[in-house]
Order: sequence, then structure tokens, then C-alpha cells
Amino acid sequence: MTGAGPFHPLRARLRALRTAAFGADPSGERLRRIRSSPNFSDGSFRNPIGARTRPSGASLSEFARIYFEKEARARRSPSGSVPVHTTTLADLARRPASGLRLTWMGHSSVLAEIDGRRVLFDPVWGQRCSPFDFVGPRRLHRVPVPLASLGTVDAVVISHDHYDHLDLPTIRDLVGSGTVFAVPLGVGAHLERWGVAPDRLRELDWNETTDIAGLRLTATPARHFCGRGLRNRQHALWASWAVAGPEHRIYHSGDTGYFPGFADIGAQHGPFDATMIQIGAYSDYWPDIHMRPDEGLRAHLDLQGGVPAGVLLPIHWGTFNLAPHPWAEPGEWTRDAAGEAGQAAAFPRPGEPFEPAGVLPVDPWWRAVSAPLTPAWPRPERAKAPAEARRGDLDPA
Repeated sequence: MTGAGPFHPLRARLRALRTAAFGADPSGERLRRIRSSPNFSDGSFRNPIGARTRPSGASLSEFARIYFEKEARARRSPSGSVPVHTTTLADLARRPASGLRLTWMGHSSVLAEIDGRRVLFDPVWGQRCSPFDFVGPRRLHRVPVPLASLGTVDAVVISHDHYDHLDLPTIRDLVGSGTVFAVPLGVGAHLERWGVAPDRLRELDWNETTDIAGLRLTATPARHFCGRGLRNRQHALWASWAVAGPEHRIYHSGDTGYFPGFADIGAQHGPFDATMIQIGAYSDYWPDIHMRPDEGLRAHLDLQGGVPAGVLLPIHWGTFNLAPHPWAEPGEWTRDAAGEAGQAAAFPRPGEPFEPAGVLPVDPWWRAVSAPLTPAWPRPERAKAPAEARRGDLDPA
């Protein structure tokens, strides 16, 4: 068969519509590695436990009605300008006294300065998380600092290939920086198409480790999915990341639903001085692939051996409108849940550096630019004191 039949030109035309932003499909040795992965079967990567990746529990039309309802749309955006930190570059010019400093740039983008090295997680400096510059979720606040002003970055870590985590304009701006990219298996195909040299890629399956600039980076399991087009072939893996330096350990969740594997990750790679945990863009329509704030807190505690420890930095909220919940709800709910659990949590403005060992930013800054919130989330029951428990509340059996 020559491929000259009527369907081949149509297929070629459709493929031609895939601009560079869509990335590339894996091939050659990369595809061989994918097919031999223990996490790949029946033509796609698999989650640690089952996960629905599309709206469930109601029809798509019902979801669309809720999502585009006028009053609900207003609650999903800030009512004024988001207060971005104004002295980020000056603050970063000073070395962290403790050896560990985190700067949340918005959404899931975090600059981690750890033991004298710098790691940039899921950098998204673009104006839209979309393959097109004229449609798609638009940034709700400005980027705190120009990417070119950040200076040397030793490693860029990508959690998965969705547009709000892997941004073509940002990657192209980083190509000339000389940094090394640590990515899940299969994601390297996109980066190579965009100009990243293969020798600057560290492409890992779950539980594989690479050393970069004296840091140990491990791709750890997550419960999510990948894909940059309408046909999601799941030929790229998603991951969370554990990073260990000589003195400190940190964890970035990427996007994930809650699953029991957090405890295993903590046992193998923790405890962590700080975790960066996804707590936004949740919905009852996709409960398996994004965590609610209470689940994010539970994941942090699992990672820390089941007890409050380290510092929780909430991520994946505040920058893009990606779900039906009110814009400020993830921050407020996380603050509430962490307080109930006695867990230290940081709530920096975008671009505000902080050291987990130092004074944490805890001001609920979002309240000034948010529509009033009515707490609709489940409140944990207050733990009973031993005396209360003895007053006949225990099962007599």
C-alpha cells in the first residue's frame, strides 16, 4: 500500500494542524522504553489505582451549564488585582539563611533553592494554558518576575505534559539557559521538538532517580493522566517528584488524585522539610485526578509519616480558572484544614519567597480580592478529650 488513497491526505492534513505547541509523539528508543515500562500496558500508562479522567456523575451538558453559569463564573475569578509580591528579585539576591527557600510564582510554578542549588518546578510564564494564544484559560495575575531575570537554574522539573504545567513559550525561553530538564518518561519528546538537546534531558519512569548538580531527583507515582491533543494516547507519563540535597528534602505533587501511595513515597524519600501540594482545580466531576484541600492535607500528612511535620505549600490555585469552585476557596479551605490538624502551612503571595525554617507567610491575602466565601467544605470533627470519651461515648463492646 502506497498511502496515496483518499484517507492518507486527510490524515496528513489533520496532522499538519498540530502546531508546535501540541508537542510530539514518542518514537524510537523512547517508545521502546515506554512499552517496556512496568507502568505501561494495553497501549497506555496506568495509574497506581484506577482513575476517571473525564467528568463523571452527570452529563457533560450539565457540567457545562454549571461551569458557564454567570454568577458562578464571577465567583471563579478575583474581584480585583491579585497582590503580587513586588520585591522578589531583591529578596532572591540574598542567600537563604537556612539553606532552603521556596518561591511560589503562581499555579504550580515554584522556584526551590535547596542546599546551594536552584530547581524550578513546572514553570509556566505564558499568558494562557492552551495550544493557542487566542483562546484558553488566561492568567489571572501577572508573573512576579521575568523569567530571564531569575538567573541560573540548575534543574527544571516537569510533572506532566498538560498545558498548565508544560508551556511551550516558557520552555523555549529556557532552551538557551543551559539548564537540565528532569521529566517523566515520554515527555522528553515534546521538549526535543522544541529545541532541548537530548543530552540535557533526564527522562524517568516512576521510582527512577537522577543526580543533577549534587541533588537527587526521583520521579514518584501520581494519580493523573497526560495528553496535549484530543486523542489522548497516554504515551507520556505523569509524576510527582522528591528532591533531596545534602541537608534538605522537598516534594512536589504535580497533579494527582489522592491515593494510598503517598505514605510509601514518604517512607522511601521523606520526611520532607516542605511539600508543594496540589489543592486547586478539584471537582466532583473528576474526583480521581485532582485533590481537594482536605485530601491535599491528608497527602502531606501521609508523606510525613502520619503526623504534622514540615511545611505545606498549597499549589495549583489562584492563577488560572480551571474548575467550578470559587477562586479563593482552595486557599481558605486549606488554611482551615491545616489549622484544624495543627499542620504548618505557608500562604505566600505570588512571588513571595519564604524559608520553611523561618517565619511563614500566613496572611489570607486573597480575602481582599475575593467574593465572600460561604464555607461549604466538610469540617473535621473536633477530637474529643479523654475525659469526654470516658463519658459513655465509647462502644460498650
